[in-house]
Amino acid sequence: MRALLCKVYGPPEALTVEELPDLVPGPGQVVIDVQAAGVNFPDALIIQGKYQFKPPLPFAPGGECAGIVRTVGADVRTTKPGDRVIAFTVHGAFASQVAVDAGALIPMPPGLDFATGAAFVMTYATSWHALADRGALQPGETLLVLGASGGVGLAAIEIGKALGARVIAAASSADKLAVCRGHGADELVNYADEDLRERVKALTAGRGADVIYDPVGGVYTEPALRSIAWRGRHLIVGFANGEIPRIPANLALLKGCAIVGVFLGDLIRREPARLAAGIQTLFGWLGEGRLRPYIAGRYPLARGPEAIRALMERRVSGKLVILPGE
Repeated sequence: MRALLCKVYGPPEALTVEELPDLVPGPGQVVIDVQAAGVNFPDALIIQGKYQFKPPLPFAPGGECAGIVRTVGADVRTTKPGDRVIAFTVHGAFASQVAVDAGALIPMPPGLDFATGAAFVMTYATSWHALADRGALQPGETLLVLGASGGVGLAAIEIGKALGARVIAAASSADKLAVCRGHGADELVNYADEDLRERVKALTAGRGADVIYDPVGGVYTEPALRSIAWRGRHLIVGFANGEIPRIPANLALLKGCAIVGVFLGDLIRREPARLAAGIQTLFGWLGEGRLRPYIAGRYPLARGPEAIRALMERRVSGKLVILPGE
């Protein structure tokens, strides 16, 4: 097997492709022949030693993949070789094979291609958990999405529309906002050259956004929070800006709003049945054409560092996937 290895913590350019022995499943495990792996922001953090989970070196990054079950542990009865599956892996997916617990597998819907399968679950499950579960977004409410052209941002736009909300997409360029419009955004804000707070105020007749989806952090969190409606919910999804903001606590008091954390990783561990129900809802919307994953680039394994670098520098609209067989 081939794997893109992190042997020392550092930038993506330090990763190397190496040949390794084929994997053997342990108790409760399966080995997957990886056909495609999604690239996500945690991949950029884990190779720098900045993620919540630090696997022992060396390791392959890659937290989600789609592929074909190769072999199963002797005690595994829930899947068999040849099954088409999606898997949460935390790390290890940027390789031609990955070993995962059988309970981490999601059967692929009929007709779904591997690249879309690898690009779908983590971003859409994150946005479903944020908006439907943690944010309780209601029909007729206004949703503000920061970093709206990224993978989770586009997913949030589409899920927001599926839930009946009016969606304001905020991003840093006209090109990125055009992608947002194509995925259903009702209103657009270019926060590179517009005052985010004032623009949202104008678009909502002074009322503000009921729910704010914030995967960016940094300098954008406070002006977004200042634009929230009474009893609004500000969802803290991540910090793609690279800076964890210090939020003035008095704003939550004055706005009567909630600041809500969103962490898919612990939902997977603590409430798997709830997540499974959400994923089935998402697959239903996908089959109806209400969700349209946007794959902006496909990279062979050797160019995986380029994909991670592009994501780190926020040059990507939608999702990138790595194809280990190419």
